[in-house]
Amino acid sequence: MTTKEIANRLVELCRKGQHEEAYKELFADNAVALEPEGFPNHEVKGKAALLKKNEDFGKMVIEMHDSSVSDPIVAGNHFSVSMMIDSTMKEQGRSKMEEICLYEVKDGKIVKEQFFYNM
Repeated sequence: MTTKEIANRLVELCRKGQHEEAYKELFADNAVALEPEGFPNHEVKGKAALLKKNEDFGKMVIEMHDSSVSDPIVAGNHFSVSMMIDSTMKEQGRSKMEEICLYEVKDGKIVKEQFFYNM
């Protein structure tokens, strides 16, 4: 798959709420995820660890009120999307989070994802 095809597929799966499927299908076994400095688990390595992080996030959500994912912007082997999540989380209450997500593709798989947002 090309970077553009991977980007479009990721957006399609995320818009359907199929995040686990996105990790399983599109990410390399040695993929890395980076959150902003100061965030617990700032750096996570390996597809299994990314799937666990996604599962843990899902367990914190009490209710998902709304979410959106922009169309991707592709440049070479990178692409970005903006995401918005309006949710009620355990111990945090309701909040709306907006972020920029940057992805790097190598050999037809996502090898790195990095999230930019204010906590």
